[in-house]
Amino acid sequence: MSIFTGIMVYVILWWLLFFMVLPWGIQPIEQPEAGWQRGAPYKPKLWMKALVTTGLATVAFCLLYLYVPADLMQWEVFKEK
Repeated sequence: MSIFTGIMVYVILWWLLFFMVLPWGIQPIEQPEAGWQRGAPYKPKLWMKALVTTGLATVAFCLLYLYVPADLMQWEVFKEK
């Protein structure tokens, strides 16, 4: 896996996991002020979710990085004949 491919795989994994982590612990505002959206989260904790996502993406990338060269899948199906 080249450096560019590795970076792109990590970025895609990060965003995929970030969108999975976003709904964790969301609670709506009970009494929103005037002009606030009723469904807006009270405290979204985006920095904490970004840190969790970074950790999960790093672990997932390391596992994928070890899995692909181990040749545990039958990649011959995808090769040209």
